[in-house]
Amino acid sequence: MKWILMVILFAGCLLVGYLYSNKYKKRVDFFNSLIYFAQKLDVEINFSRERLKKLVEDFDEKAKSNLQGIDISFLKYLNEGGDLTAESLFRNKGLIKKEEKEVVTMFFKNLGRSDVENQTKEIKNSIERFEKLQNDALMEYKKFGKLGIKLGIIAGLALVIILI
Repeated sequence: MKWILMVILFAGCLLVGYLYSNKYKKRVDFFNSLIYFAQKLDVEINFSRERLKKLVEDFDEKAKSNLQGIDISFLKYLNEGGDLTAESLFRNKGLIKKEEKEVVTMFFKNLGRSDVENQTKEIKNSIERFEKLQNDALMEYKKFGKLGIKLGIIAGLALVIILI
């Protein structure tokens, strides 16, 4: 019985460390998908000249899953109108910081507001901002993400040693 308890405690500590690390990984994936989305919009706006709603709907499913539902919130805004805010766009998801939410919200607010030339300039500027945010998220992942798993292993081993 004691061994089963030790295995469960070790697995629990490892799981907590993994979940902590996964938060940082999701942030990196979010910004990767956001950059990919902006690049695709830039290309499609210049060449195909499709409607914005159609471009958002046809976005790649794998990358769309990393966007944490902000594409769906943006489509809802395009269909129903109203005011686009960080709260309505992110639906209270705590994945990214408040300042980062404001940058992303401004990107979506500016989509479709100007002619093609100015729109592509704005998208390129947004891509640069997203790349900076991505680099910050990647640095945090390297710092804290891998640390979470290691601390989970160490905490689990410490509990096992204490129980022995």
